Amino acid sequence: MTQTRLHLTTSKAEAERIFAAMETAFEEDGWPISVLELDEDRDLHEISLYAEGDVEAIEGQLRDLLTALSVDKPLEREVLPDIDWVARSLEGLKPVRAGRFFVHGAHDRDQIRPGDIAIEIEAGLAFGTGHHGTTAGCLEVLESVVEAEHPQNALDLGTGSAVLAIALAKLAAIPVLATDIDPVATEVATANVKLNDASNLVETTTATGFDHPVFAERGPFALIVANILAGPLMDIAPDMAAHLQPGGSLVLSGILDRQHDAVLAAYTAQGFRHIRTLHLEGWVTIHLKR
Repeated sequence: MTQTRLHLTTSKAEAERIFAAMETAFEEDGWPISVLELDEDRDLHEISLYAEGDVEAIEGQLRDLLTALSVDKPLEREVLPDIDWVARSLEGLKPVRAGRFFVHGAHDRDQIRPGDIAIEIEAGLAFGTGHHGTTAGCLEVLESVVEAEHPQNALDLGTGSAVLAIALAKLAAIPVLATDIDPVATEVATANVKLNDASNLVETTTATGFDHPVFAERGPFALIVANILAGPLMDIAPDMAAHLQPGGSLVLSGILDRQHDAVLAAYTAQGFRHIRTLHLEGWVTIHLKR
């Protein structure tokens, strides 16, 4: 189906603010969103939304959002028939360093340094490439948790591209269960696990809830990481408590700065204690323990 790209050019700071608002506004629709650096010296960044179907309505919704954000930049439209939007959105992204981790595409293998924990992620139909502030925040927090606690098993809930599961397998050399509710995401995760030679440690499974038997078989877990959305994270707080070992660590992200207190309250009500919050690009990553 023909896609339409709705896009505007602005500064990096404003692009990140718009991106965060667009993710919230369009999360149920699932329209792909990307930010591309056009000119570093002039601080020009292009933010795009790729839509299908009733583009007029989508454009109207986006214009209303920009007005609410007091963004006075022209919104342009471009028809893109049969485009691979994921590949396009990743083309302009630079590799990301988070602690010892280096998340990159195949074209950036030559930038791997001695001592890097390299994770290669290619275009696929799942989010979580490591370029997003939530994933980068998780990587940084996970490195500190593994170094301090030496967990013996882990769960990556809502794994997406499996970047976090791969990171744990490479860093800690422990078994990791990587689950997602979307079977397409699970397929992409499986491919990425294989690409990174982590199949011996990472098991990928499509699971729509904690009632799936794999959680009972593999748990309880010494470490759980979940980079999803604030609402679902609050809903599953009791299940998280039930599947985390006493003394274990929980790392949560996919949470906007303004959602931090509500998520934290849901987990402290389940007996978790707050260890640390990392703020990155308008998002937070929360480390909790039982």
